[in-house]
Amino acid sequence: MSWSKLKQNLESFLSPALQGRVEYRATGYRYSPDKAGLCYIAVDKKNIFNMSDKTTLIKWYQTDQEIKNDAAIQIPISDEEIEAVRKESKGAIPEDRLQVIARSRKLTELSKEILAAQSALSKSNFTVVATKFLATPIDESLEGKDILLNILALMDRRLGKKRLLNMSEKMKLKHPIVQYFYELRVGKL
Repeated sequence: MSWSKLKQNLESFLSPALQGRVEYRATGYRYSPDKAGLCYIAVDKKNIFNMSDKTTLIKWYQTDQEIKNDAAIQIPISDEEIEAVRKESKGAIPEDRLQVIARSRKLTELSKEILAAQSALSKSNFTVVATKFLATPIDESLEGKDILLNILALMDRRLGKKRLLNMSEKMKLKHPIVQYFYELRVGKL
């Protein structure tokens, strides 16, 4: 599918509140057909999301320690997770430390997922992922681990207000760029 047709299809799915604010852009190289060019998402004429570009406004993590030490990540811990730590330790760990250990374990899992998603994203092709988005149900795009699919689904007009608001806890576990687009969309409700 040509870029202009793909862009037109993607923009037709934009939420009415985001139309005119969010743009899909691409650069091409006229004399280098072997180079695909760059695709990025601009919000209010600013380049917000460019795959594998470390200079964008969103934080890209380099190591799992950066994720674990990021105070902005608020990760909910369930009673079941605390109980699992209690059972593993056979009651040898003080109660105040159980939550710290459970949070640390959950952050380790989250950091692995985020770093894997970032590395996959930097290698992926925007047009391939966007074409996949147009062919898959919105639920799959929202629930998947692919950052770009999450973003495209969040900006989709088929995603209703009630469902968006119910996703706030899940969004805390997503990459900061996904959280940015979630806040952008929720802010326009």
